[in-house]
Amino acid sequence: MKKIVLFASGNGSNVENIIQHFKNSKVIAVAGVFTNNAQAKVLEKAKNHNVASFVFSKNDLESNLVLQKLQSLQPDLIVLAGFLLKFPEHIIAEFPHKIINVHPALLPKYGGKGMYGLHVHKAVMENKEKETGITIHYVNEHYDEGEFIFQTSVNIEECQTPEEIAAKIHELEHQYFPVVVEKLLIPNP
Repeated sequence: MKKIVLFASGNGSNVENIIQHFKNSKVIAVAGVFTNNAQAKVLEKAKNHNVASFVFSKNDLESNLVLQKLQSLQPDLIVLAGFLLKFPEHIIAEFPHKIINVHPALLPKYGGKGMYGLHVHKAVMENKEKETGITIHYVNEHYDEGEFIFQTSVNIEECQTPEEIAAKIHELEHQYFPVVVEKLLIPNP
């Protein structure tokens, strides 16, 4: 059984979507949900699906506490799904090519520190882009600079607000993110 661990900082719609995608899988299981936000709605979603959760502080992430917890779970893949803190190098080194992230834009555009959520969509709108999309990539020591795994785009010419762009991006994330996770873990089903 392949195990995935999910990291999120907020609402957790991608986490819930991934949990539901693998709920009846005989080959992939969600081993846990990690969050740096004790008030995050993702905790309630994990609980509703009987998935163990782990709340930690930024200090816990930078020390060895989160690493030790991950080592005890031995995940085959660590999935950042709306996780807002920079992932520390000592964890990346321990799990090389086993940590992925979804970014709500077509990298390398609109990436880097501070570029998350509506900040990205506002920048896209301000620059009058005709399309945007998602990028799923491996995590390295720099924000949004890891090797690309998958990209897809959507036309946003009809969008009037950053929130409308966000809705289109969420649709892409929910459609493609679990499928990409599955293909990484089971390349030839």
